[in-house]
Amino acid sequence: MIGEWLHFVSMDEVDVVVIGAGVIGLAVARAAARCGRDTLVLEAAAGFGSETSSRNSEVVHAGIHYPPGSLKARLCVSGRELLYEFCERHGIGHRRCGKLIVAVSESERAQLQALHRNARANGVELEILERSQARALEPALSCVGALHSPLSGIVDTHAYMLALLGQAQHHSATFVFNTRVTAMEVRADGILIGVNEASPTLRARQVINCAGLYAPHVAHLIRGFPAERIPPAYFVKGSYFALSAHAPFQRLLYPLPTHGGLGIHLTLDLAGRARFGPDAQWVRQPDYEVEPERAALFYAAIRTYWPALPDGALHPAYAGVRPRISAPGAALADFRIEGPEAHGVPGIIHLFGIESPGLTASLAIARHVLQLLERRG
Repeated sequence: MIGEWLHFVSMDEVDVVVIGAGVIGLAVARAAARCGRDTLVLEAAAGFGSETSSRNSEVVHAGIHYPPGSLKARLCVSGRELLYEFCERHGIGHRRCGKLIVAVSESERAQLQALHRNARANGVELEILERSQARALEPALSCVGALHSPLSGIVDTHAYMLALLGQAQHHSATFVFNTRVTAMEVRADGILIGVNEASPTLRARQVINCAGLYAPHVAHLIRGFPAERIPPAYFVKGSYFALSAHAPFQRLLYPLPTHGGLGIHLTLDLAGRARFGPDAQWVRQPDYEVEPERAALFYAAIRTYWPALPDGALHPAYAGVRPRISAPGAALADFRIEGPEAHGVPGIIHLFGIESPGLTASLAIARHVLQLLERRG
């Protein structure tokens, strides 16, 4: 790895530098390398996908919840099919298990109907179920009605990322880990990049900021980049609790969305094990400790749709952090994928606020970024 790094810094120029090797950086690197671009990926951690990409629900989203016409909606819907096709072609573990979004009281029926209309506007067809129909699918479920999403599913995220990494490397992309970008300067002949506090020595024609949680911070490292074009970074921690007992469900179960997210939902892994989460906890810095006392909140939320959840059945699993760019209390921001046409700085593409459904949309996001690359701004 060190030899490869020395090889690159001794070159006059690298075509594309991708900052970050989460699922989005991996997908972008694969797309760029497959098009014949000399691609170098710089990752601050010791390995790929070690933060947000490996600390989520592993759900393949249908595209139900996002505002019609938004990047989240469009890239989720197209990315979902690209992801399923990729998994089938390359033998990545996945399952279209389907999802039920449930109303647990009569007062929630109007919200369920509104969500159904939103999904249809996004091109996603859902089936409206009455209580008896939902119970026929999931007898242990308690609800007054539900939306059935047959397109939703689960995926082995690690295997998926490993496949992206392998394909990117097959097309000559180089990955360098333990390498933190610490300075950038845009010049007429390219973008100078410094790493690990060293003076900038690497020059790239184009830089793609896929740093996830730290994407706004990376943008601030670019000397002269307009600060008003960089969103603030907010961190929303989501904890997960695993179920020690057998889960009597075959599908994902979601409550109706709350302002902070999609609610504490039940997800299954490919072995059929169940976990619940995430909740939403605003934090000052990324923090991955699961606080056992939060279990009380989980029991209360889960028992609204599964009253038979046994006492003592939950235990802490893991936590993830969402890279949010909207403040507490504000409407959730759309993905921000911005090239020179948006911010005016040549050679730079930023990806801000790539939270859920980033995993589902990853291949579509990579395709979108490639289109921006080809404009050579």
